[in-house]
Amino acid sequence: MQKPANNIYPIHPLIRKRWSPRAFLTKSVEKDKLQSLFEAARWAASGSNDQPWQFIVGFNGDETWNRIFETLVEFNQLWTKEVPVLLVACANTISKKSGRKNPSYEYDLGQAVATLSLQATHMGLFVHQMGGFDKAKTVLLFELPNTSKPIVAIAIGYYGDVGQLHPNLQPLEEARRVRNDFDTFVFVKNHGNPSGLF
Repeated sequence: MQKPANNIYPIHPLIRKRWSPRAFLTKSVEKDKLQSLFEAARWAASGSNDQPWQFIVGFNGDETWNRIFETLVEFNQLWTKEVPVLLVACANTISKKSGRKNPSYEYDLGQAVATLSLQATHMGLFVHQMGGFDKAKTVLLFELPNTSKPIVAIAIGYYGDVGQLHPNLQPLEEARRVRNDFDTFVFVKNHGNPSGLF
């Protein structure tokens, strides 16, 4: 299934093509493709070049995958059982350079994951990011230091068959993608004042 963005203005084809499915094949993701994903994340922009991102990667059937799966909320467990790769994306909250709290650790991790996601799209892979996981349990299961904060769980793989999903999830998979109107987020002068660009 393809669900390209219904964009009004021109955007890069990778941005238009990227979306977050829940139907994944059991097919393994090739090692060289995973290497490229993490290479893309490695070259994301970051404040003071601090690069606070950290990824815990699990492959379906191994202990790491099972632990990540265990942290997911029930709704996400419902569709991730077949996903070949699960990640937990964490961020180092302390700057390696200054030794003080890094004020942009979450923002920087977000950029790394966005870059990874676009690289995945380029290679025919799909990424689904999940906020629905138990962060405290993640800290315990992976013995994270108090300087490492789990931010998001991520599913990676090839697109599967919507028919394999639970019947309650199929309408979500097939639903039209929607985005907010520009006037709700692009402002001039004051917050909430539409820019007039669109």
